[in-house]
Amino acid sequence: MEPKKMSTTRMKKMKADGVPISVVTAYDYPSAKLAEEAGVDAILVGDSLGNVVLGYESTLPVTLDDMIYHTKAVTRAVSGPLVITDLPFMTYHGSLDTTLSNVARIMREGMAKAVKLEGGREVAGTVEAIVKAGVPVMAHIGLTPQSLHQIGGYKVQGKNSEQARKLLDDALALEQAGAFAIVLELVTDEIAEQITKRLSIPTIGIGAGAHCDGQVLVFHDLLQYASGAAPKKFVKTYADIGNDIRKGISEFVRDVKSRSFPAPEHSFHAELEIAGLYGKDSSGRE
Repeated sequence: MEPKKMSTTRMKKMKADGVPISVVTAYDYPSAKLAEEAGVDAILVGDSLGNVVLGYESTLPVTLDDMIYHTKAVTRAVSGPLVITDLPFMTYHGSLDTTLSNVARIMREGMAKAVKLEGGREVAGTVEAIVKAGVPVMAHIGLTPQSLHQIGGYKVQGKNSEQARKLLDDALALEQAGAFAIVLELVTDEIAEQITKRLSIPTIGIGAGAHCDGQVLVFHDLLQYASGAAPKKFVKTYADIGNDIRKGISEFVRDVKSRSFPAPEHSFHAELEIAGLYGKDSSGRE
């Protein structure tokens, strides 16, 4: 059966109806395909691919071309989930013309259905302009990885009244600018709950407690698809495929070294008269 297509309108209705929204980050065709088959509502092609897939220490080196390349792989895989793509570092802080050109490339070449950008009131004007151009925008506040050096590291946001007021003001400004949803990352449970109650648009939490309208986790985190990944307090591990992959490859290496692979059932044989030309019978014996 064809998966029911998710839309920004349907996502807003899910908030109104109290139906939680599931979001997974994915960066390639097989991951996205599995996520859709598992029933996720939306797939975020996050610039976290810099850390998770490309081996960078942060998201900052990720380019627009990187995001388009990975978005194309994801959108080829799925038809139901809403595919949202991150605008990478410094691709929406210059002129509005340049920003809209970058957004157009993601939508046209990557075939995304929406874009996501980080920041609060300072990017509200940009959000409004992108929305007016006809492109849905998901906002992102709290811990914003592209501002990691400015923030001073991976720090939980909303621990004091000043941070709390700023987060709420930012969320309201982004809603007013036309964002269809807001990611809250590493925000205290209490502040995330207050923001969620004040907004008419969905909040999607990652390390922001249980009161958000939806939750997002990185594909590689929730499945432990990595080697030596540091545990994160806000991540629940649902499988350990990294260990299974490592074990499988180790067994392959062992079989190759012991010459037990390929076995006869993995090999192809010539017809008897052809084999005879090389001094062998059909069993491969001299």
